[in-house]
Amino acid sequence: MKEKILTNLRILDPSQKIDEIGNIIINEKGKIKSIGKKTKISDASKFSEKIDLKGKVAIPGVVDMKAFVGEPGFEYKENFRTLTQAALAGGVTSIVTMPNTKPIIDNVSMVDFIIRRGRDKAKVNLFPCASITRNIEGKQMTEFGLLKARGIIGFSDVNKTIQNTELMSRVMNYASDLDVLIMQHAEDQEMSKNSCINEGEVATRLGLKGISYIAEKIIIERDLSLLSEYPCRYHINQISSKKSLSVIKKNKSNGVKFTTGVSINNLSLNQNDIGEFRTFLKLSSPLREEQDRLSLIEGIKNDLIDVIVSDHVPEDEESKRLPFAQAASGSIGIETLLPLALELYHNNSLPLDKIIKCLTINPAKILKINKGTLKKDADADICILDLEKPWIVKAVDLKSKSKNTAIENRKLQGKVLMTFLNGELVYSN
Repeated sequence: MKEKILTNLRILDPSQKIDEIGNIIINEKGKIKSIGKKTKISDASKFSEKIDLKGKVAIPGVVDMKAFVGEPGFEYKENFRTLTQAALAGGVTSIVTMPNTKPIIDNVSMVDFIIRRGRDKAKVNLFPCASITRNIEGKQMTEFGLLKARGIIGFSDVNKTIQNTELMSRVMNYASDLDVLIMQHAEDQEMSKNSCINEGEVATRLGLKGISYIAEKIIIERDLSLLSEYPCRYHINQISSKKSLSVIKKNKSNGVKFTTGVSINNLSLNQNDIGEFRTFLKLSSPLREEQDRLSLIEGIKNDLIDVIVSDHVPEDEESKRLPFAQAASGSIGIETLLPLALELYHNNSLPLDKIIKCLTINPAKILKINKGTLKKDADADICILDLEKPWIVKAVDLKSKSKNTAIENRKLQGKVLMTFLNGELVYSN
């Protein structure tokens, strides 16, 4: 690969507390050779490729901690090729893939398949999860040690929660011994059974059974109580309510160590957006009240929430064009994760560096991967974006195979222009 120098950039890298105008040199191995305001054009080889970016913003490639890829078993919803295209168009260079494929990723042979398949088909950094329990049934633990040795980055039962407290204590104890990451979906499934929307005024008006915030809060309280006895690497996949934040704040104040994520959907939408049975906004965790949305933003501001995820769940149109209670849950979002997050900057809800931190270095630290940074010698995974460029989300233009976006026709400000992966230009708009 030829050496490159990216010039005339605003470089924003929270991992180094950098926000300055400068240049980036990428060496022949696809690593960051030099970066910042002290990096001069003359520092690059005379044979290097020069790319003038005319004052645009460079950030580390986004690390998305929660996305579904349809292979194997659900290729009609998404596959490695289409997931890659959508991710790179959104500036996402590293993806944690969920294990709820068909068959479930819960054994060594499936791990070998998914890693091999991803290496052959995907042009993005893939970090696969395996399930916490066999077949995501919440009954028997998977072999954490064997699966970790084969390349599994963490363990999650995705949108199912381990209900058995004794089993959860054993999971945490075992995870602590092996230093593996447990990623829990916080929802008491007895309380949320047959429910599909936030409990409250909108659910009553639409005649739908609602999910109380208590279903989320009670699992968080249980798990954090267990965590004080069985300390392990524990991550709450995503929260949706103000009441959950109060539990998180109390436990962090008491010295309990864990991390928390939130879906960009819960930061940008509320239950009122569902309107008259808009099934594309049926999500898990559900959209809640506006005060919950505002509290989640404050949670990021106050470091109670560490990570913003896309919660990318592609679904075919047939499974969404059903009565609300019967429709599938989920929305695509990996391509719009960064632009939608930038909305929080443009409306003065969050500072830009805080948003980028929750999308890059924070998830990388939780996962213990050398990503989400533009430090010298790091992989040159770089997103170039125009902070001000306006555009309108049109499902037909999105690169995911499924088109079930929750933000169709939303006006956004901020567009990814280029994505570099290991120093190679892999997307250009």
